[in-house]
Amino acid sequence: MSSRTLLFVMNSATPDAEIAAMAEMTGRDGTHLVCLLVDPTPALPAYAYGIPPYGAVNIPDNWQMQVQQAHNAQQTRVDEVEKLLAHHGTSGQVMGTLTASLHVKHQVARCARVSDEAVFANNLRETPHLLRESISGVLFHSPIGFQVNANTAHKATRVFIAWDSSPPAAAAVHRALPYLKNAQEVVIGCIDPIMTPEHDGQDPGTDLAAWLSHHGCTVTVSQYPSGERSISDCIQDRARETGADLIVMGAYARGRMIQTVLGGTTRSMVEQTEIPVFFAH
Repeated sequence: MSSRTLLFVMNSATPDAEIAAMAEMTGRDGTHLVCLLVDPTPALPAYAYGIPPYGAVNIPDNWQMQVQQAHNAQQTRVDEVEKLLAHHGTSGQVMGTLTASLHVKHQVARCARVSDEAVFANNLRETPHLLRESISGVLFHSPIGFQVNANTAHKATRVFIAWDSSPPAAAAVHRALPYLKNAQEVVIGCIDPIMTPEHDGQDPGTDLAAWLSHHGCTVTVSQYPSGERSISDCIQDRARETGADLIVMGAYARGRMIQTVLGGTTRSMVEQTEIPVFFAH
């Protein structure tokens, strides 16, 4: 997995320890690390917007000063992170952006389009809207996948694929192929498969297993009933049972709200904090 570019989406509050761990991991792999600090632009006070459709925008005199102060604070943090990467001898670069929430996805997508994978800092969960928009930028505006709860201590040795024969699941497997080829074992898990020709086929997961075997992967296939439990709970339970240290799965969105609203299973798997998960759409 050398000569890759990893996009680390973070903010100014991301702890040094998490950045250092990411720097050490990418340094071991020879990966180029791009740290993108995404912080919100200071919000205009409510009274500044006037009363539509005739109310004029009344920008407070000190708002530009607040923006400049926020920019200066972020630049100070960018300089600190650059020194941290240099201390660890990491090949990388650090960028900062102040942006309104609705534009976050576009800033993240711009960097994601020239990266191989994205990882989100754990503390972004403290700003759910920022995290959601950043995920949207990677999933729906770039060609790469992303990872949450990334294990920076060691590489994944056993990978669990949540497989349902869908295009998002297939995209996730293709983009996670470097992890799958380096793993000692790959487990393909099909939960409540629909065994018809137009869905999962008569023997779900075997076609994927054959393809991965051609890549040199050691693969096993299992079908599981959900027992009326949520799919996200089933995925996590089966991953723990197999000793997986990485889950690979497709990411889904809700109908026409594909740009901003993640599906229930995807959202639950993003929110859980125990198991690393690689997503793609």
